[in-house]
Amino acid sequence: MKKLLLSLVVGTALIASPAAWAQQVLRLAHNAAPGNPKAEASLKFAELVAKKTDGRVKIEVGGSAQYGDDAEALTSMRLGTLAFSANSQGTASGVVPEYAVLGLPFLFQSLPQAWKVLDGPVAKKLDEASKAKGLVLLAMWDNGIRHVSNNVRPITKPEDLAGIKIRTPPDPITVDIFKALGANPMPLAFSELYIALQQGVVDGQENPLMNIYSSKLFEVQKYISLTGHKYESTPLLASKIVFDTLSKADQKAVLDAAAEAGKLNREMSAKADKELQAKMEDAGVKFNTVDPAPFIAKTKSVYDKWEKQFPELVALVRKEAAAGAAQ
Repeated sequence: MKKLLLSLVVGTALIASPAAWAQQVLRLAHNAAPGNPKAEASLKFAELVAKKTDGRVKIEVGGSAQYGDDAEALTSMRLGTLAFSANSQGTASGVVPEYAVLGLPFLFQSLPQAWKVLDGPVAKKLDEASKAKGLVLLAMWDNGIRHVSNNVRPITKPEDLAGIKIRTPPDPITVDIFKALGANPMPLAFSELYIALQQGVVDGQENPLMNIYSSKLFEVQKYISLTGHKYESTPLLASKIVFDTLSKADQKAVLDAAAEAGKLNREMSAKADKELQAKMEDAGVKFNTVDPAPFIAKTKSVYDKWEKQFPELVALVRKEAAAGAAQ
């Protein structure tokens, strides 16, 4: 009889447990290849959310654009049919133009300097702008400082970019940078980039070393020039429609998990820049450094344009970047 009563109590507790009957299964999209810091941080985020919500929220991660590319993910989140996306700064700026400001040319000289800016008042401004477009900024992950690769010639001065077809993300500020440098920028989804390089649709592209390596772009590129022309974040975004369905406790758990997974992302990103050049050189890719001064001079017009569009945000970002550089 005691065993029967105990069984009834345990059974009732399981039925009453929210984790047992009200689990939310939510999807997260990203476009990165396995092993990329974005991909690994997304898996860590899913693991942490499950742990911090006691299983009430389960996240299924669809990498390599399995749930759609970055632009499709943004549309789906705004409609409430996708919960999360480890998106890209460039594509996100197509919906929330303020994100583009983080990509001003030569704004950051190091990853720690960029992270200091992203963890301050700039992130609050970006979250406010995101919410106005149906998105919630959970955390600012990292997508590295970007460099140019191509199959025509090493880029040592701006004039070397003349006439070269450079794939860029669908990001207006990156297009502006390469127009100012005399290249022929061609916006294209990242998921289509390898084939475009392989078939010669574009001559080159620009990405951090971790993306060039993890997506094997170095297999179809001869030269990598360490231009360091801009920084790129990975905004981890949520659908506001979906996020608002979570309890306050689960919202906090998601935000905490996003920040914690972001530490892994940044650690991997910093480590990648130190290790991957040698690996790609061993594969036959030729690297070169550049004097940034003539590139900075050529891209001054980009600052002039964006300061007119977002004067307060550009001023804040430049102020925070200067403070970060001084420390």
